Formats: sequence, C-alpha cells, structure tokens
Amino acid sequence: MEIRKTKLGADHPSTLTSIANLASMLWNQGRWEEAEKLGVQVMEIRKTKLGADHPSTLISMANLASTLWNQGRWEEAEKLGVQVMETSKTKFGADHPLTLTSMANLASTYRNQGRWEEAEKLGVQVMEIRKTKLGADHPSTLTSMANLASTYQKQGRWEEAEELQAKELEICTRVLGPKHPDTLISMENLAFIWKGTYKR
Repeated sequence: MEIRKTKLGADHPSTLTSIANLASMLWNQGRWEEAEKLGVQVMEIRKTKLGADHPSTLISMANLASTLWNQGRWEEAEKLGVQVMETSKTKFGADHPLTLTSMANLASTYRNQGRWEEAEKLGVQVMEIRKTKLGADHPSTLTSMANLASTYQKQGRWEEAEELQAKELEICTRVLGPKHPDTLISMENLAFIWKGTYKR
C-alpha cells in the first residue's frame, strides 16, 4: 500500500483498492477503529475523484456503514445506509444488485434497533424482487427469506416465521442438499422457531 501511495499517489485507483483491502482485513479481525479510519479515507477520496453516485463510492460507503454497524453505531450506519440505498435506486434502479444489497443491509440495521415494521417493509421488497429477478432457488433469495423469517420471529409472529423458514429449508435441502452448511443453519433456525412456538 505504501509503495503504491509513493509511486502512484494516494488517490490512484490501485492505491485505493489496496487501502480498501487492508480495511477489509482489519474488519475481519474485528479491528473496527482502524478499519473505519481507512474506510473513511477511501470513501472521501472516491467521492471527490469519482463522484458520490459512482459504484465504487457507494461500495465504500456500504463498507463503512458495515464497520459502524459492527460497533453498534446504528444511527450512523443507518444514515450511510439510507444514502447508499437512495443513490443506488436513483442511479441504477430498484432491482439492481447493489440497490437490493443496500436495502437488505438497511433492513438489518432496523432489525438491530427493534424497528420491526421498517425492517419488514424492506425485507419483503428485497425478497420479492429477488424472487422475480433471480428465482426462488437463488442463494440471495433464500437469504432474504431467512432474514424476513427472523424479523417475524423477533416480533413473536411464529406462524408466519415458521411458514417462511420451512419453505426456505425445503428449497435449501432440494437445491444444496441436506448436509450443506446453509441447509443446516436453516434447520437450526426452524428448530428455534418451533421452540418459540411451543413456549407460547
């Protein structure tokens, strides 16, 4: 990274990619403050060089929002997440992968704040668009189904959670096989919902 800074300049795309990669490595190690510092650098330079609505800038913003999210800084994560979602919708459309990912991330931020209605509204949109665009069997669609089932479960809406989670498990088993890690996670999620239903 330092060599690229010296040779190419701090705002060269290759330098920024190196900084972003280092931030990602720090993120994976849970070194949030260091990851945040680098993430802010990359985001600000990309905004200046490429514009606020460039895909690389939006990805930088989303990565920074994720870093804030992992520190429990929900309001800051939400603010960035909304910016990414709205800009991506305007620039690329509501069914673009970047838009859908930003919507799913924002729904997750709402879930962690207990803002169930907002989380559900976004979660339903993401799931339905992914079903239409990618198909019901696509991994991203299945993730959306599991996330929405979790939102229902957190609200104590056990029947809706069970129906959606059971459907996701059925598809996982058929498409990925009964021993696939994602299938096993889906089974655990459904078992947890059954446990909650039994306790009522």
